[in-house]
Amino acid sequence: MRLLLILAALLAAPALAADMLPTPARSASEGAGPYPRLVIRGATIIQGDGAPPYGPADIVIEGNRIVDIRSAGTPGLPLKADREPRGSAREIDASGMFVLPGFVDTHAHSGDADKAPDHSYPYRLWLAHGVTTVRGVPLFGDPARSLDDKRRSAANAITAPRIYAYQTLGSGWAQGRVDTPDKARAWVRWAAAQGVDGIKFFNRGDETAAIIRAAIAEAKLRGLGTVAHLSQPGIAQLNAAQAGAAGLGAVTHFYGHFESLLKGRRLQDYPADYNFYDEAKRFGGIAEIWDQTHEPGGPEWQAYLEAQKASGVTFDPTFNIYSASRDLMRARNADWHALYTPPSLLRFYQSNRDNHGSYFYDWTTANEVTWRNFYARYMRLINDYKNIGGRVTAGSDSGFIFQTWGFGYVLELEMLQEAGFAPLEVIEAATWNGAQTLNEPKGTEPQFGVVRRGMLADLVIVPENPLQNLKTLYGTGTERLNERTNRQERVGGVRWTIKDGIVFDAPALLASVARDVAAEKARDAAAR
Repeated sequence: MRLLLILAALLAAPALAADMLPTPARSASEGAGPYPRLVIRGATIIQGDGAPPYGPADIVIEGNRIVDIRSAGTPGLPLKADREPRGSAREIDASGMFVLPGFVDTHAHSGDADKAPDHSYPYRLWLAHGVTTVRGVPLFGDPARSLDDKRRSAANAITAPRIYAYQTLGSGWAQGRVDTPDKARAWVRWAAAQGVDGIKFFNRGDETAAIIRAAIAEAKLRGLGTVAHLSQPGIAQLNAAQAGAAGLGAVTHFYGHFESLLKGRRLQDYPADYNFYDEAKRFGGIAEIWDQTHEPGGPEWQAYLEAQKASGVTFDPTFNIYSASRDLMRARNADWHALYTPPSLLRFYQSNRDNHGSYFYDWTTANEVTWRNFYARYMRLINDYKNIGGRVTAGSDSGFIFQTWGFGYVLELEMLQEAGFAPLEVIEAATWNGAQTLNEPKGTEPQFGVVRRGMLADLVIVPENPLQNLKTLYGTGTERLNERTNRQERVGGVRWTIKDGIVFDAPALLASVARDVAAEKARDAAAR
């Protein structure tokens, strides 16, 4: 059935990149609604903005908006009987369950033909893990493709989260390379006219400091957001402190932070054999910066964080995407690969010289120890920024380095807690903070990211309390001893994800992914 949908979409769609099939249309079996009235009954609500949980409560949704939240009784006593409103088109019994805002993944890429030709694959995995909004950075390299899926998702014509389309500087237009500040400004104006939501900088190639500064200035005028992966080729001229002072909206990954905090030098003391083009050297050597910086909590450390907060910079740490560097065996053998990671993606992950992030050619204990030391300092930086009031978001960067969509996002939440975030702070980073980050450049108030009357019906319903154990958010759940049987059993997972008032059965989405992965394995076996 899915193959037929893909073929139908291919025939109906405008011309796209040759190696990419269009995202198939949403089938009748994927999502129900929106409803004239949908009532979620008896849930405990985790609001998303840092407020403590409350309940039991009924959430009343009309179309795609939350129109009311009502008390359903007193904790510890039976729920009130015959509660209004009655006669709804659909009711969900969420007694004993928890409702959160839909999660926001602020660092998203889709797959490509080498990973997963069906582009509904990452979308279904995101939705199955409660992710209702993604910021593509970029989602696809071609802005036309990103914008097509953005429009189709907004119309709920595809099974996909809400999409904010950020694109790399210069992508998609026919005016040649962006190699001057004037061209940078011109591209930003062109991108804004196309409907692009923001710019992703890589700080290398033609992206000089002057060009990036010009693009940031123009983006502010046009209501576009900005985010940067401040890679090593340009770091000597534009680190995170300098980019923040220039008005950059967000720093993603760790690049640029520690280069702003070096002690006794301007540049990292790279290993003698460091080569940026050799990914094993690049990723092995970059972590060695951990003990070349000013000490955590010292005056230079605090001054850097205070300056970034004053500039309004968001930190998007993406802890999970490098986690294999500190424990390769765990990442390679994660529970979900067997059922939900297709052979094409597993092949991409394997160590080789061609694929980005497949750099474990001869990964050593020394490499992992260095990365663990690096993580301790990096997590301290992010937690300290949160503690002074700086905004931190949750982004996954899945599709690389053994991180599969959806599952990698939940790992990011776990790693935020490891960094020192209280569980409520983790949820805030994953919901309200993401919503603010995406709306702030536009000068608009967020319409999602918090469970509140008047907001869009973007919600996650889970049977387990995620504040007690974030692992229960994984699609594979987590193991827990059943005291009655004295045996381990799987518990958790998202039960329903609601995006724009449409109710998605999360286990059914996971089952559809598992069927597709099994089919790809069968094709692989037959081709041998």
